[in-house]
Amino acid sequence: MTKNLDYSWRDSRTKVAGNDDTQRLMAAGQRLATEVSRMLASEPDIADRHYWLETMVNHIPDYIYAKDLEGRFLVANQATVTENGFREAHEIVGKTDFDIHTPENARHFAEAERRVIETGEPMFGIEELNAVSKEERWLMTSKVPLRNKQGATIGIVGVSRDITDRKKAERLLIGQARLLELIAKSTPLTEFFHELILLIEGHLPGIVGSILLLSPDGQHLLTGAAPSLAEAYNAAVHGIAIGPKAGSCGTAAWRGEPVVVADVLSDPLWEDAVDIIRPFGYRSCWSTPIHSYQGKVLGTFALYSREVGLPSAEQSELISMAAHLAGIAIERRQSEERIQFMAHHDALTGLPNRVLFDERVTSALQQARASGQWVALAFLDLDNFKLINDTLGHHAGDELLRLVAGRMLACVRNSDMIVRVGGDEFIILLTGLPPDSGVVTSRLEDIRTAIGAPLALSGRSLQVSCSMGVVCYPDHGQTATELLASADSAMYRAKEVGRNNLQVFDAKMAAKAREKLQRYEELRDAVARGEFVLHYQPQMNLKTGRVFAAESLLRWQHPERGLVSPAEIIPLAEETGLIVPIGDWVLNEACRQNKAWQEAGLPPIVVSVNVSARQFRERNWVSRVAEALAENGLEACYIELELTESLIMQDVSAAIATMHELQVLGVHLAIDDFGTGYSSLSALKSFPVRRLKIDRSFIQDIPGDDDDKAITGAIISLAQKLQIEVIAEGVETQAQVDFLRASGCHDVQGYFVSRPVTPTAFAALLA
Repeated sequence: MTKNLDYSWRDSRTKVAGNDDTQRLMAAGQRLATEVSRMLASEPDIADRHYWLETMVNHIPDYIYAKDLEGRFLVANQATVTENGFREAHEIVGKTDFDIHTPENARHFAEAERRVIETGEPMFGIEELNAVSKEERWLMTSKVPLRNKQGATIGIVGVSRDITDRKKAERLLIGQARLLELIAKSTPLTEFFHELILLIEGHLPGIVGSILLLSPDGQHLLTGAAPSLAEAYNAAVHGIAIGPKAGSCGTAAWRGEPVVVADVLSDPLWEDAVDIIRPFGYRSCWSTPIHSYQGKVLGTFALYSREVGLPSAEQSELISMAAHLAGIAIERRQSEERIQFMAHHDALTGLPNRVLFDERVTSALQQARASGQWVALAFLDLDNFKLINDTLGHHAGDELLRLVAGRMLACVRNSDMIVRVGGDEFIILLTGLPPDSGVVTSRLEDIRTAIGAPLALSGRSLQVSCSMGVVCYPDHGQTATELLASADSAMYRAKEVGRNNLQVFDAKMAAKAREKLQRYEELRDAVARGEFVLHYQPQMNLKTGRVFAAESLLRWQHPERGLVSPAEIIPLAEETGLIVPIGDWVLNEACRQNKAWQEAGLPPIVVSVNVSARQFRERNWVSRVAEALAENGLEACYIELELTESLIMQDVSAAIATMHELQVLGVHLAIDDFGTGYSSLSALKSFPVRRLKIDRSFIQDIPGDDDDKAITGAIISLAQKLQIEVIAEGVETQAQVDFLRASGCHDVQGYFVSRPVTPTAFAALLA
């Protein structure tokens, strides 16, 4: 070292924006310069100073060197000498980067050093790629001007640190982030596996990767991706069976744990597959299973090498990381497929749902239009399915639906479709049919026959029938909407004529469907415009001759057809769901009118209101009744709610609970049309009702029909024993009145007393 060399670090106090490596490198350079200055100043012996300095610098693992203005090495520590391929320091002195590195790298180094020399400004934290060694080597370098005692720049001093491991770690983190982004974007598995393997191979030169996926039967491995393996080898291992002695991957999948083979040509696990791998020159194979979050084997990740040996710690870590990422990607894809399947299929039967049907039916019609073939569409409904649910339970009902779905699937081709619409309703779509109605009905009758075959359910042998409505494209409609509407009409026609049959749509059904649709629209408009009115039929006590109550009866004041009876309104309202708003209106209007009569000074009476099953099942039904009473200022004791037997028996426990809530509210309860339902005596005694209403069907033939007289007498006697009031409906003649009076029934309603009348007429009658 010469006294003329001045290692100047005049910008060492400048804050450097960089990472920890840069700062540590700067600190090392500063410590070195300080120590050199101290030694040169304190020691009188130049030879000793030179020795101490050289020894110290050579023990530093970082690369330290000085160059002249032409880029020739003046001095370098041993780390620099060795890194650049030399043994002794004197071998590098006088050489330039162009003598050592590739022209491209040498130019890069020279340009950086030229900027330092020309500007006199140091450069800190430069990342440089050293291509001298066989393996990739990254350096972080700081370069400062080398000045003589007069302050003139005579070269540069460089300090470099090996950051290869850090650069690899950075690239690995970037690669992992990229892979996680691909997973988040639902990238196809093949593309994801390809990038994953290339990332690993980029970190392990000379190593090639492979991903195999476990087959659906769990017995074989299928090629997932292996971009660098020989294609012939990939083809040979595709479909290989897993087992206790099935190479590295087959054994790893079978064991569920890593299998590391140092030499495939001598390892017993490869005995049966050695002839497959020998021609390709692979000597070692390290495989690990790809697991799901729950620990289930999904496939394998493996690395192959053409050299015999075991994986290093770094390689083992990369294998584990790759297998983990592959597991995340596979599970994500499986979850998406399950979600996609659930969005388009029925959870109970696995059949396509209405969403998938809507997607496919349009293309089926387009193909039929182009080919001149027919498409058949059938609406199918199981007969008496509710009875099976009620008697055998919902579990048995679900099993029945699965069995029926399986039978239908066995009768159709892959191009056809069976769709579960909901409940016990299905759609059958048959495509590619000849324009022959006989072929269509024959195939659908085969399905009906298959459904009706005996089956065992909950330990019972039974048969189930179905009603089916059928339409054909193009005869019965041009769009899916038209065809479905027509098939629905045909199915309801099959129900009307006795069930357990198939009905093909015809013009009469179309006219009836159009008429029904028109009535639906009219009824909706009637609700919106308030076209309903209530008439009231008096109820009289035979002993006193006094009208003590009235039943409110709905009428529709149609703008064109005049007064429409409940027999036409109620079924239509039940089908459309309009019965709920209509029922609410009836309740409110009955309360309002009764209060108005009271305020007019008429004798207080009870007004009865019919309640539909749909209303009664509403969660807030009791609160609606309370609101109607409160809004109209009517006491609860002046309203009676009429419930039918069939309504109550749909869910007895829930019905009784609701009835008790209404009883607490203060309203009266009556069972309407008693005797026509199927209520049991044990249930009847628990009903909190005030009255039974004998249905008119038992009254109309009295006194001529002895059976009706016996039934009516029994109902009256039963009511008396249960201390429940009883009233007879449909009473029209004096003979009927005489029989009822003699039997102990003194309350009657019917034409004998009065027809249903308007509120004004009823007020006059009451007065």
